[in-house]
Amino acid sequence: MIVDRDSLAVRPIADSLLRALSDAGFTQHVGWSNELVRHVVEVKNAQPAPDLAALPTRFHEAIVSANALLAQENARLMPTAMHPWMDPQRETTLWDDDIYRAYDRIYGCRGHGWANLQSMHLNLPFADDAEFARLHAAIRLVLPLLPAIAASSPIADGAPSGLLDFRLDAYRKICANTPSVAGRVIPETVESRAEYEAKILRPMYMEIAPLDREGILQHEWLNSRGAIARFDRNAIEIRVIDVQECPQADLAIAAATAAVVRSLYDERYAPLDEQQAIELDVLHDVLLASIRDGDCALVDDAEYLHALGLPASRCTAADVWASLLGDVDVERAWWQPAIEAILREGPVARRVLRAAGDAPDREAVADVYRTLCQCLDEGRMFRP
Repeated sequence: MIVDRDSLAVRPIADSLLRALSDAGFTQHVGWSNELVRHVVEVKNAQPAPDLAALPTRFHEAIVSANALLAQENARLMPTAMHPWMDPQRETTLWDDDIYRAYDRIYGCRGHGWANLQSMHLNLPFADDAEFARLHAAIRLVLPLLPAIAASSPIADGAPSGLLDFRLDAYRKICANTPSVAGRVIPETVESRAEYEAKILRPMYMEIAPLDREGILQHEWLNSRGAIARFDRNAIEIRVIDVQECPQADLAIAAATAAVVRSLYDERYAPLDEQQAIELDVLHDVLLASIRDGDCALVDDAEYLHALGLPASRCTAADVWASLLGDVDVERAWWQPAIEAILREGPVARRVLRAAGDAPDREAVADVYRTLCQCLDEGRMFRP
């Protein structure tokens, strides 16, 4: 998100930053684009990457370039999944676009789940229905655990919210007037594209049609679950991961997630039918616990833990991650040190609260987020 260099207030100048990046030739190696609101920009690898190892440096260089341009307007980029005191009702400036206008008309986008959020999207590929079914099943099991390592939004409206992942909690409620669009964040079990279209996409399109008579939003990206099928590019897009304090942390979480999904995809711990049999209620309960407690969330469903390769009947989400990552080839895992630091010190949300102290005032919060901005600019992890 773009903020004022001094006050850290949001600055709706994404259009001028995107023009400046293009004019300076900084859009050749990474993709930059706008988002719903004018104080947020998206940076991405424009083409699929067979190996994530090169991306942290590439993204960091892009961040440094953007910050150099923003400095000319006394602005800078701020990391994490939410601005800690932005008032969406008062400070939202929407991007002028037919799609975003439709979203605002139907849902009202001047709220935290719309106007004040930043997430990382991780796309994992499949080739056919068989691969789709295995990948979808694996991702379903991992989704509820992701806030345990990725939560970065503990402060909202200027004060600790009581949740480590307030961004995700707000996000899961944004489509309340069309419940089929977001479901329960964790997607339902499906085994083919045809079943996905019949079970998830078609009900969603039918429900929103009376509100979207022009059909502007009736595409697969309307789906607001925590992982959505992108048949336009044969990938499943994971959307529940909070933005971290620097690209090194972002990509470490992406790589760890991909490694664990691959283990489940390969049926290392449980066969496909056992994975698919885990009930939505179970996964939803784990998600809510992870949103609230992050790494300390209690996981106590024995069947779920068995499908993840754990013999225990209850353990913390951090313990689940430690077990799942224990099988990874450490010598090949460039991301291992960052993940070990997160498991040792907690997700960045917990570290932010530790740094801010009990009942922090605005200046204490601002000091923490100035340090986070510096971490982003310098490409280092946040350690209070």
